[in-house]
Amino acid sequence: MTELHQQLQGLWLPLITPFRDGELDVTSLRRLVRHYAGGPVDGFILGATSGEGMALSTDELEWLVSVVLDELSANSRHLPVCLGLSGASTARMKETLDDTADWPINGYLIASPYYIRPSQRGLVQHFNTLADHASWPIVLYNIPYRTAVNLTNETLLALAEHPNIAGMKDCCADRAQSIDFLSRRPAGFRVLTGEDAQTFDALSDGADGAILLSAHLETDTFAAIRTLLRQGKRDAALAAWQSVVGLTRLLFAEPSPAPAKHWLWRQGLIDSPEVRLPMVEVSEDLATWLDAEMERRAQLLLPQPA
Repeated sequence: MTELHQQLQGLWLPLITPFRDGELDVTSLRRLVRHYAGGPVDGFILGATSGEGMALSTDELEWLVSVVLDELSANSRHLPVCLGLSGASTARMKETLDDTADWPINGYLIASPYYIRPSQRGLVQHFNTLADHASWPIVLYNIPYRTAVNLTNETLLALAEHPNIAGMKDCCADRAQSIDFLSRRPAGFRVLTGEDAQTFDALSDGADGAILLSAHLETDTFAAIRTLLRQGKRDAALAAWQSVVGLTRLLFAEPSPAPAKHWLWRQGLIDSPEVRLPMVEVSEDLATWLDAEMERRAQLLLPQPA
């Protein structure tokens, strides 16, 4: 069992990548890392969907990893860091693994090959080939509504036997499939939900944690939901969940991560809500809704009159 098997639990943040004037914004990135390093975050995913990784060059990805790890070290918080990768060619993915083999990361989050819709047999061979080749452990990313192919539970069980595959980010959007896999997975194979709006159900069903864009906001509350459930305090966990479930819908009302970037910009954590094409910033209507929700939540934190 790898170190990542042990670390892959709790609340992980798929960190957004801040831009300004078309370039990576190191000042905002360091501010973000300092902010979250002081909270209940158990790990970071860099350059995944929320981090606009497909819009980053290899040099930019390497710089991203370097800055995040440097800032974590400066804050004496040694959190595990995984790099998000995706691609439709096994051979090219192997080249990417070679390019990143000496980066100081803890693992990879790798999505299924997109667009080409390989068979389940092809998926097993694809991920086993990458796991054999990778210098760092792999976390599978099952998100069929983006890749157009679902990793079935039989395929996942076969892949879970590979010693260099540590776990899975589960976005299959099928609760029955998720529950069935949780009941049959081998010991030590970690499952983290990535379905923000179904977080409470997934954690109640036995997921080991969550990788949540929404946890950029109300981080303490999202972390508390899992803690309360593990303590058997379901009613308190449900109350905490009900206080943030609306955010999980609002932040995906338009393509992510633009809504989260708008919120973080208005909050002062990043200097610009900029995204890279083909992503665009939020519409005026959604910006108004986001600003109103920010104001509402700020009012809730104000001292109440006696």
